[in-house]
Amino acid sequence: MKILVINGPNLNMLGMREQSNYGSLTLSEIINAIRTEFKEINFEFYQSNIEGEIVGKIQNAQKEFDALIINPGGYSHTSVAIKDALEICKIIKIEVHLSHLVKREDYRQILLTAGSCDGYIAGFKEKGYLAAVYLVQKLNNRK
Repeated sequence: MKILVINGPNLNMLGMREQSNYGSLTLSEIINAIRTEFKEINFEFYQSNIEGEIVGKIQNAQKEFDALIINPGGYSHTSVAIKDALEICKIIKIEVHLSHLVKREDYRQILLTAGSCDGYIAGFKEKGYLAAVYLVQKLNNRK
């Protein structure tokens, strides 16, 4: 199984952001935790602060991957372009958010991109990524 994990803007700054919302781990530490937990899965990890680069990565995902896990960061609240790319992509898609969005600002309650995914996970910090991989495995077994 091959899974693409996309991280959007400012997620390269994890470890420096509010730990109460985002946890204490850096993006590299989260990647290492995923690889350690799921050694049998082939992962590609991608991070960009640029919306168009994320769209391009999503557009090409189904050619090479069985599933996509995405944390669009702030773009989840604003990006119709990422939403549209996710709708076109026909592999398993799970959105992940480190923070518990319903406990945050009103504008974070709008999740444009999550509706184009099979589901989303929020509020479990880095454990959300592990849960998403577990769910991908279960959903992939149904094929």
